[in-house]
Amino acid sequence: MRDNYLEEYYSFLRFPSVSTDDKHKEKLVECANWLVNKLNRIGLQAQLVPTKRHPIVWGRNEHRPGRPTVMIYGHYDVQPPDPLELWDSPPFEPVLKNGYVFARGSTDNKGQILAHILGIQETIEEHRELPVNLHLVIEGEEEIGSANLGPFLSQNRDAMKCDVAVVSDTGMIERGVPTMSYGLRGVTALEVKVTGPKMDLHSGVFGGAVANPITALAQMLATLHDREGRVAIAGFYDRVKPLEDWEREAWRKLPIEGDKLIREETGVPELFGEAGYNSVERIWARPTAEINGIGGGYQGQGTKTVIPSQAFAKLTFRLVPEQRGEEILELAKMHLEKNLPKGVTMEVHTGHSGPWYLTDPHSAMGEAAQRALRKAFTRDAALIREGGSIPIVSEFREILGIETLLMGLALPDCRAHSPNENFPLENFEGGIRLNKAILQELAQS
Repeated sequence: MRDNYLEEYYSFLRFPSVSTDDKHKEKLVECANWLVNKLNRIGLQAQLVPTKRHPIVWGRNEHRPGRPTVMIYGHYDVQPPDPLELWDSPPFEPVLKNGYVFARGSTDNKGQILAHILGIQETIEEHRELPVNLHLVIEGEEEIGSANLGPFLSQNRDAMKCDVAVVSDTGMIERGVPTMSYGLRGVTALEVKVTGPKMDLHSGVFGGAVANPITALAQMLATLHDREGRVAIAGFYDRVKPLEDWEREAWRKLPIEGDKLIREETGVPELFGEAGYNSVERIWARPTAEINGIGGGYQGQGTKTVIPSQAFAKLTFRLVPEQRGEEILELAKMHLEKNLPKGVTMEVHTGHSGPWYLTDPHSAMGEAAQRALRKAFTRDAALIREGGSIPIVSEFREILGIETLLMGLALPDCRAHSPNENFPLENFEGGIRLNKAILQELAQS
């Protein structure tokens, strides 16, 4: 790897491009401008596209008839680094340790998209041009739902016509094992707020006569699952598409021990989930209901003897093929209303959402991706689905009519979204090789 690549990587990582917090808005613009300058330097035509929130970076080469048109997508925004006290080094001051770069965004997604950019750079240097027509789209709102990327694609639909999208924002199942993800779970979110008295009350004066909103909320949330971990919302599984036989067989042959890996990565004493499925199947192909946060009442040091006025919980539902987010939200709301205890009222507010995604890994483009992965990492690719969501992937299909090749470079222990996020340099280097290979393979497909 060239010496200057690491310094460029560090410069990219030093931008605190946290999209959810507008206090970082200027830093996001600075980061986007850094990308525009980089793309122009390597021979692309790049521009900054303003949106209602954070700008989009759009780069392209000179398009020629008769060549396939490829979109490479990534994002420059990152998750908040909190809690800061759990980091071993400052989150926006990159540190190289034992072959891993530690910084917020090192994996998700700055390391992966920069590997693509450097692969493009080397291809242009070696061949004077790219073998395909290219659109490079790097947004600043992926971590907050990509609200403005869909409108950008719609407004530029004719200019953005392409044959396939390439994304590296997923993971490898194990170190050294190239991985193609052909499916993603969707996600939809809601917040439920339970209200009792019009103000916090003295628990001695009113306790026993007035319903406690926290207790009521806890009772409601406890009804979301049965004791075996299956979601207990009526109709929740009605549209779920079963696994294909070839998938079960392929997943059994993967070079990982799913249960062991998850226990090691999470540190839990025992695994738990829907009966009848192993851990890999639960994560990749089964829907879930998760309580992401709960609050209410006194949270300070010591004791405050109150019955709180309100309590709230934040929920998300992971969706799998054929489930519909709007329908799941309505079913969840009906379930919560049905289980609302007496003496309190309830409000439900819906949040962000993104549909599931499933494509054919054995299509012509899918086979090209597998060949590129084999070239870059010298072994056959594992074919998997992912438990997470990339909402814009479905919009590529809906707006542009294209499929997406998901070829991630993150490892299970890269700690994306967590303190001490990291990215191995060997994967960074492999990503550069992968980009060069996928451009060549798609040119010949």
